Amino acid sequence: MLEDLTTAASSPTAWPAAYPQGYAVVDVETTGLARDDRIISAAVYRLDTHGEVEDHWYTMVNPERDPGPVWIHGLTSEVLEGAPLFQDIAEEFATRLEGRVLVAHNAVFDWQMIAREYARAEREAPVRQRLCTIALSKELGLPLPNHKLESLAAHFGVVQQRAHHALDDARVLAEAFRPSLRAAAAGGVRLPLHECRPLTEWADRPAPRIGQQSGGYGSYQPSSWRPSRKRPACPYPNPGRYEEGKPLKQGMRIAFSGDTSVERELLEDRAVEAGLHVATSLSRLTSLLVTNDPDSGTSKVVKARQYGTPVVDEAAFGQLLRDVEPADG
Repeated sequence: MLEDLTTAASSPTAWPAAYPQGYAVVDVETTGLARDDRIISAAVYRLDTHGEVEDHWYTMVNPERDPGPVWIHGLTSEVLEGAPLFQDIAEEFATRLEGRVLVAHNAVFDWQMIAREYARAEREAPVRQRLCTIALSKELGLPLPNHKLESLAAHFGVVQQRAHHALDDARVLAEAFRPSLRAAAAGGVRLPLHECRPLTEWADRPAPRIGQQSGGYGSYQPSSWRPSRKRPACPYPNPGRYEEGKPLKQGMRIAFSGDTSVERELLEDRAVEAGLHVATSLSRLTSLLVTNDPDSGTSKVVKARQYGTPVVDEAAFGQLLRDVEPADG
């Protein structure tokens, strides 16, 4: 079916009139995943109505704080020290986005990071709609083993050269988006477009400045501005344990142990928003334990060893959160 759609899309057939007039395929690398983290590099591929590349742009950004997980993005404090601040590249970035649909893999994350940076700079990002390529691949029914960018790229035969480098990730996504867009056009598929509402103000809490050490994704002191509250029950059944190499699935029971770089409550919020069940204790039903110290003697770590519960660190969990599989049914 998909092959038929792709073949049809390559022929000079009528293009859906309701489709956008242009796209900005974006990837940003960041100091972490929390709401106070910063962009450290950004790339944009501008595409025309039919998904053809018009140009591309890349920049590093000095986050004015610790760069976070260098082992993931490779950008050290020394490299970023001489990079421009976000307010210095905000205008150029805006020209790349203006009048276009923002396209990204897990687009809500990229959009939120961009919106916050513009709010810090007391500006407004010129984006009104976004399109997530994960959502589009689901609309097309692509036979992907998971929702990772590398899987989408492999499906379309796109070769990735530097994973977690903003320019290469944006290139890979642009090359995979074009056949996806054409398949959607040929099949009359409605694009999964979502409204973007820019922030109008922003206030950061203190964070480590560039050159200082942190625990990975940015160490923040607990704050009192988030009221404690009881979270609603997870609406999805527990699908079982996490298996290495596979995505998390909505309904999985996640437990945390020990200190985390991202404020624990923020990390738990992200898990809940993704459809996971945050457990306060560990049992045989726990799907995954997240800890940065798997050799500690905490009760949760000890029980995880006894029960054979899978264990990952915070950085790995952060990556898994970007590709949570929907619950069955």
